[in-house]
Amino acid sequence: MKSLEELKAIREKMQGQIGVRSESDTQTRVIVGMATCGIASGARPVLTALSDAVQTKNLSNVSVTQTGCIGLCQYEPIVEVMEPGKDKVTYIKMTPEKAMEVVEQHLLRGQVVTEYTINSAIK
Repeated sequence: MKSLEELKAIREKMQGQIGVRSESDTQTRVIVGMATCGIASGARPVLTALSDAVQTKNLSNVSVTQTGCIGLCQYEPIVEVMEPGKDKVTYIKMTPEKAMEVVEQHLLRGQVVTEYTINSAIK
């Protein structure tokens, strides 16, 4: 940027893109907590299992990502599933085996595995 006009042009271009629907608005996001507490509790194998299953089953509308601290260390490993237009589902104390059930039941069939959710622990 060498002038105020260039800055204004960039601003106008970016403002035109605000509100444009992106691919992530239609994609299911699976987020694994990978802070120190999550990793110590076994989140890495859970992340690997989820990533491998999504690729193997060719779920192109699902992205598996990691994040830092979710803030519920006693429930690690934590996996959050965010589907467009639906409430976030938080799975707790996950294992690779439980993650496979979540892929089969929740991601493929649309049925939340309620026994693994945080709501089941709070009752």
